[in-house]
Amino acid sequence: MIATTDATAALRRSLYLTVAMLSLGIVAAKIIGAENLFEPSRYKPPTAAGYTGYLEPGAVPKRVWPAVRPEPTPMLSSNDRSRFATIRVLVEQGTYAIGKRENFRSDKGFVDTGVIFQDGYQSLDKVMDPETGVFYSSKPPLFPTVLAGVYFILNRVFGLEMDRDRWWVVSILLLIVNLLPFAAYLWLLAKLSEQHFSGDFGKLFTYTFAATATFLTTFSTTLNNHLPACCCVLFALYPLLRREQSGPLGLFLSGFFSGVAATLELPALSLTAALFVHQLRTRNLKAWPFLIGALIPALAFFGSNYASIGKWLPAYGEFGGPWYDFPGSNWVKLKDPMLRPTLGIDGAEEPKWLYAFHLTFGHHGWFSLTPVWLVAGCGLMAQAARALRLRAAAKPVEQLAIMTLLVSIVVFAFYVMKSNNYGGFTSCARWLMWLTPLWLFGLPDAAERLNRTTAGRAFLVMLLFASAFAVYYPSWNPWRPPWILQLCELVGWVRYY
Repeated sequence: MIATTDATAALRRSLYLTVAMLSLGIVAAKIIGAENLFEPSRYKPPTAAGYTGYLEPGAVPKRVWPAVRPEPTPMLSSNDRSRFATIRVLVEQGTYAIGKRENFRSDKGFVDTGVIFQDGYQSLDKVMDPETGVFYSSKPPLFPTVLAGVYFILNRVFGLEMDRDRWWVVSILLLIVNLLPFAAYLWLLAKLSEQHFSGDFGKLFTYTFAATATFLTTFSTTLNNHLPACCCVLFALYPLLRREQSGPLGLFLSGFFSGVAATLELPALSLTAALFVHQLRTRNLKAWPFLIGALIPALAFFGSNYASIGKWLPAYGEFGGPWYDFPGSNWVKLKDPMLRPTLGIDGAEEPKWLYAFHLTFGHHGWFSLTPVWLVAGCGLMAQAARALRLRAAAKPVEQLAIMTLLVSIVVFAFYVMKSNNYGGFTSCARWLMWLTPLWLFGLPDAAERLNRTTAGRAFLVMLLFASAFAVYYPSWNPWRPPWILQLCELVGWVRYY
């Protein structure tokens, strides 16, 4: 129950529930109805006169349409197939090894076997131990290890097998790991909105946007780390922002969920550190439950890595080395100037200023794909300015605004310097998604101010329209390019494929 006492509280509660059920119904339908589809427009036409749709001369796709029907699957990309393969072998074989290469020390004549090479499970997201020829997922193993516990019950108690009963198993796992946390996310967001903001329009606009027009709904159809990380960030904030001051249990839960978020999104460690420093400043040594809570997922993270590959650090820490650069690996092409362009967006080599532009206002832009963030950003800066002026007397959400802006700058700078491919073949800059709940707190007051005029209200709803358009443009699969990139490809401005 959301406890509110003003005259419009009952109406707001009804609208929160209505919007939440609408959003959750959409997410559930997307999960259960998911199937990997092949798009003819992204394949070479069968004849020279075949339709391509591109305005740029000679911009004909290079990929050839499959000669044999692909295996039907609800797994949508290399990314989630790599995780599902780990879950499957953990339960069915009791190992983290998803494949094996015979004669692995030879550049030719080797034979690859295992789940990761089966039709429907093939994935680029794998590494090979150069000492044994055993393949593992390149994804951190903690997340699939936890989900393997759910599949263990489905397999041992209900007799479901991932390969034979793939739609049942995948749908159940995604409903548990994507839908249920998202439902809790929406519930807690409504409670925090009621506690910290006053205007009806600002609260309802923010909630509607959060429930229907962020990329959390886009990624609900696939097994990914981004949606759970977003939920964990809000779960970490809730004990610290609720009206009643958190005791040791609240601090422990905040530390735990911020630690889980960091295991899912490594740069979220910056938020964990910022929250802990803030608690130290305000509570001194009484902040110890937060640290204990954060250490539990950290220990599980490193322990699962060691159990998986015999190393404390995750496999992606070996990127550029022999674990990735084995014969036949997709990533070997990065070192060959002739083959690098064949990687598409993964082989992009752009000036950092251009890359930074596209991450913010370009084809994968935080602001261009979700322009509501322009309003939220102004709100965050206004809140931060008040927090700096009022100092200790500032409201919790105003103090959070300073932290949000600092963490966001660090995360944006990290990815500009350390990445080159925008998160790969995907519908948004997915690495930035976990910042979503932080930015939401800058929106209600700013939206309320804009709502005072007809022009401001019209501006807001147009931004909401544009944000929703970007979210639902890749309606069935988040592992598709955003609409801005496809428009750039169509007119010949940018081409990675």
